[in-house]
Amino acid sequence: MDETFREMELLSRSLNQAHRSAIQSGLNAAGLGAVGHPMLLTILESGDADREQQCRAQRELADLLHISPAAVASSLKSLEKSGYIRREPGQKDARRNRVSLTEKGSRAVSGCREVFRRVSGQMMSGFSPDELRQLAQFQRRMLDNLRSPNPDSQAKE
Repeated sequence: MDETFREMELLSRSLNQAHRSAIQSGLNAAGLGAVGHPMLLTILESGDADREQQCRAQRELADLLHISPAAVASSLKSLEKSGYIRREPGQKDARRNRVSLTEKGSRAVSGCREVFRRVSGQMMSGFSPDELRQLAQFQRRMLDNLRSPNPDSQAKE
């Protein structure tokens, strides 16, 4: 069983690396290699429909992306400098910036989503609908396992 766990760990890491590489290659090919953090742009686009969501704190964005607030700050600064977003003081709280996409940012989000779709299609090629459902169930279960407290570690404390 230990050998199976080692293989699963290696496969998981290799899949993650290959996925990131394919996304970056696709972004580069689409002229979007400089976007930096395409998921951040996608989240910001979802906030464009709701003005309150545009005032999300860096901590909230960091939690959504599973990165540090400092990384979010750096990404926002880079996106603003590149013309993908603009920041203005929030209406209710001037300490919180309202972040909105520029037209260039909106076009970039569309391009990023197309790259995500293309890479996902390539990755899932050859799987039947039932296999995809089963794979999704397995991945949800693994994610739930990692997010739940580990009973073994609690017993040792």
